[in-house]
Amino acid sequence: MRPSGKSRNKNRNNGRRPNPGSVINRVFDSAGPEGKVRGTPQQIIDKYQSLAQDSQLSGDRVSAENFQQHSEHYARLLLEAQKAIAEKSAAQENMAENGHTSKEKAQSDNSEVKDLSDVSSLKEQNENISLEQNIDRA
Repeated sequence: MRPSGKSRNKNRNNGRRPNPGSVINRVFDSAGPEGKVRGTPQQIIDKYQSLAQDSQLSGDRVSAENFQQHSEHYARLLLEAQKAIAEKSAAQENMAENGHTSKEKAQSDNSEVKDLSDVSSLKEQNENISLEQNIDRA
């Protein structure tokens, strides 16, 4: 028996990869230098960029750079999620295209098989005719 139900639920995703689309719409809690910033990656990027601009205008270059680095972090997260979504949709399109062409190829292969069966039946007919002609000559 298991000692408790807690150990069973430690890994909530059970080895599944996270859905990249969920990162785009997911709400993050960012613990930045000015306190928590909450929102989607795009909202957090916008917030940190505005904080960086405000710091730059006030003359605090270190703080502005810090906010800019936080903004870049979430921009990378968002970019990776968008790339993953684009690759997934491209793969699905390729699968759809390949599925369509493989059906066409299967149909052409079937027609070739029919043609080959016609050829083999013609060969059999020719062999039968030549056998009949050899029998007639003898």
